[in-house]
Amino acid sequence: MTTAQLDEQTETLIIAGNGPKPAEAVLEGARARVVGKVTGGGKTWKARFPLTVARWGGAELPLPAGDYELVIADADLTALDVPTTLLPGLRLGVRGAAVAIAPPIDPADETPAGQAVLEEQYVAQSGDLENAVFFESFYGQSAGCNPRALDREIAERAPGVTRYWSVTDLSVPVPAGAIAIVEGTPEWWRARAAARLLIVNDWLRRRFARKPGQKVLQTWHGTPLKRLALHRPGFAPRRMAAVVKESRRWDVLLAQNTYSERILKKAYAFFGKPVWTDGYPRNDMLVTGEGAATREQLGISPDERVLLYAPTWRDDRSEMVDFIDPQLLAEQTDSVVLVRGHSRTLRPGRDQSGARVIDVTGHPETAQLLLAADALITDYSSVMFDFSVTGKPIFFLVPDLEHYRGELRGFYFDLAARAPGPLVSTQEELAERINDATVPGHFGPRYAAWRKQFNELDDGRASERVVSRLLDLGYLEA
Repeated sequence: MTTAQLDEQTETLIIAGNGPKPAEAVLEGARARVVGKVTGGGKTWKARFPLTVARWGGAELPLPAGDYELVIADADLTALDVPTTLLPGLRLGVRGAAVAIAPPIDPADETPAGQAVLEEQYVAQSGDLENAVFFESFYGQSAGCNPRALDREIAERAPGVTRYWSVTDLSVPVPAGAIAIVEGTPEWWRARAAARLLIVNDWLRRRFARKPGQKVLQTWHGTPLKRLALHRPGFAPRRMAAVVKESRRWDVLLAQNTYSERILKKAYAFFGKPVWTDGYPRNDMLVTGEGAATREQLGISPDERVLLYAPTWRDDRSEMVDFIDPQLLAEQTDSVVLVRGHSRTLRPGRDQSGARVIDVTGHPETAQLLLAADALITDYSSVMFDFSVTGKPIFFLVPDLEHYRGELRGFYFDLAARAPGPLVSTQEELAERINDATVPGHFGPRYAAWRKQFNELDDGRASERVVSRLLDLGYLEA
């Protein structure tokens, strides 16, 4: 007989059984894997699974929310049953070999009725605003991008500012000294109402009720190639109403360059309010940093070639595109291949693995990966406008170019005519171009023109400029 119990003090799941000790016990999820420590054997054995994990060289944090499977050889797991239990870092339930991990939200608060009560309390909340920032990046799935770079600058120049980070669960690492608050909890609603400034890089979700004196800085998350918001194909009145409602919540919009400034203002009907065209804070690191530490963290030696594959998401699928076999590409190019899915594919997808393949979709900072890479492989992702700050080669794998450009989204300019690297449609052609040492030189003039248009303000001081504005305008107090 096999049983399951939860040690709440140590946040450990314990599976116990009769008979010989299993060779291995694993708790397997889409984005995390925990190997249980197995003891005993002969008559009885126990497998202990910590419900925390250290990822990317960081601190031990609760496992990401999601569905997990218990894999224990020769163990009958059908009778396992642990009722859903709320722990400080997560909620856990076990039924057979299926383990469900959820954010640590009180079940009473999580119901529609519970959220309605918290929402009304949020709307009614009054009082003086805190000298605080409420940060959110990619709907709380990470604590990165432009908000994270601004967090660093604020922490240094205005250490008295309280920094709240909205996260989907406590597996998301937040910057040192910041406070993680799980979306939907009473603390999350309270901080959202109390913070003097909200810094976000995507739409504000849920109800938003601006408090007197509260400001919203929308940093956005990339220079656009693909059409956005009101510019997307097809007339949709509901989309138009939603876009206008959302952009009216923003007090300031941040743009990487003048090209983005023009497009974002029109795509989001953001008129009559300031656009700060200051370069991208997230790219400061690409000028001032280096990739050796990230390579070491990932277990990559300094002399290995590193390819970063970072495609965008598709409107017609939830998971990352499968246009390459990363294991084969590593062999074809004698490289380490880093696979970086888009933020919208973080939850539905699974980590890819293989010899010399590392899935870095959950890594908190894209800029660190760009520094560690020797070349970028992308398609229509705005990461192309960031990576070009480094001057390193870019390759465009675009087998669905006509479908994406003509049906899904459309482009603001002809990528084929202006791309700072080759466009290819097959993995074989991609490998050939990567291995061709003449390619970077061939695209040199295009690359220079690209950087002049899109990267002139990415000089390593964008965070400094933006935070200076925030302090000068009184959005925050130093």
